[in-house]
Amino acid sequence: LIFLVISPHILEPRTREDFLQYSCQLTLDPNTANRGLLLSEGNREVTCVRLEQSYPDHPERFDGWPQVLCREGLSGRSYWEAEWSRGELGWVGIAVSYKEISRKGRGNDCGLGWNDKSWSLICSPHSCSFWHNKEETKLPRPPSSRIGVYLDHGAGTLSFYSVSDTMTLLHRVQTTFTQPLYPGFGVDYGCSVKLCDLG
Repeated sequence: LIFLVISPHILEPRTREDFLQYSCQLTLDPNTANRGLLLSEGNREVTCVRLEQSYPDHPERFDGWPQVLCREGLSGRSYWEAEWSRGELGWVGIAVSYKEISRKGRGNDCGLGWNDKSWSLICSPHSCSFWHNKEETKLPRPPSSRIGVYLDHGAGTLSFYSVSDTMTLLHRVQTTFTQPLYPGFGVDYGCSVKLCDLG
């Protein structure tokens, strides 16, 4: 008998059409949104604004970091895309997190990518990096403002792609996920992120 050991990411989709078969519909959760974030487009777009929003108190709301999570917790295989726009100096974070991430204050336990409960791709006009548990991995600047995220929860892989005419891999994580993952975003002032409709 011959046993083949296949690395999980070898089975990862190759083309955008391959990825789209795992596309999922996501919505931003207003109960998690920092009051400096404006949700629009049916809770599919988030913008960091000066005017504080009148969101009610909620135990799941981020009250320090300018962040928001999606309603949907993901396991299995999932794919989604987000398009970001920014000011000259602003940044956006495209992330996933366990639901148990802390929400109150500006400590590392609340920041997406700054603890062991979250993973985040941080993009700005001039740089790109991946953060997990306060550790930074510097990456090439994405050629596109549209980012695709592919999660294979069972295989423990999380992959970020720059989406244009082709899929350009930016970073891949290989780990063990122990809980459902909630997509989320960190948004600097003057920047916005929109969940793309993948039909």
